[in-house]
Amino acid sequence: MLQSQGFGSRKWCRQLVEDGEVTVNGVAVDDYRMTVDTEGLAFTVFDEEWTYRAHVYIALNKPPDIECSRKPSHRPGVLTLLPEQFTWRDVQPVGRLDHDTTGLLLMSDDGAFIHAQSSPRRHVPKVYVATTHEPVTDELVARLREGVKLHDENETLAAQRCERLAPHELEIVLEQGKYHQVKRMLAAAGNHCSALRRTAIGGLTLASLELDEGEWRYLDDAQMSLLVPEAAA
Repeated sequence: MLQSQGFGSRKWCRQLVEDGEVTVNGVAVDDYRMTVDTEGLAFTVFDEEWTYRAHVYIALNKPPDIECSRKPSHRPGVLTLLPEQFTWRDVQPVGRLDHDTTGLLLMSDDGAFIHAQSSPRRHVPKVYVATTHEPVTDELVARLREGVKLHDENETLAAQRCERLAPHELEIVLEQGKYHQVKRMLAAAGNHCSALRRTAIGGLTLASLELDEGEWRYLDDAQMSLLVPEAAA
């Protein structure tokens, strides 16, 4: 059970139990052979409280200058913002945000959920707020709604929805999830993206999660239901 929750190898977890560092439902245990019912199981390791989870589903408010990679190359990786146990249990980002893009990022160790959220066939809408170098004009909004042609793409890509929020800020909703799509679409429409923040995925909004930059939380059933229903099931 401890190994499945990311506390290390079986040998290390056995030593934790034998050393008296683990309690189960408030009772100290020292027999690693003890059988436990994982349903609703509460336990502590080094006096830190945990609840057993077959899989973890996490929302993170990604700060800038963080790479969405398990093996970052130039900047800290997103896993450095999470408990070390999540690295052991192979938690990974659901899709990616550029290192300079901030906002809502999902993370999980559930492969089926990751696939369902990442697959373009599911048409999961994602909402972004972009700060632009040049002013946001009616013509720019119209072009993004109608669709623009990107290099190496066979079809034009259009925003599901797009509206001006401020002289240099717009909100754009996309379903396709192409590489650097918002930035490339703005460039193709004659502007330039100077900052980008993802504010929602499906019906799950960053505002409703009340997370400061760098903070994370487990998703509950109600929040999961706002994402792809098949994935949440």
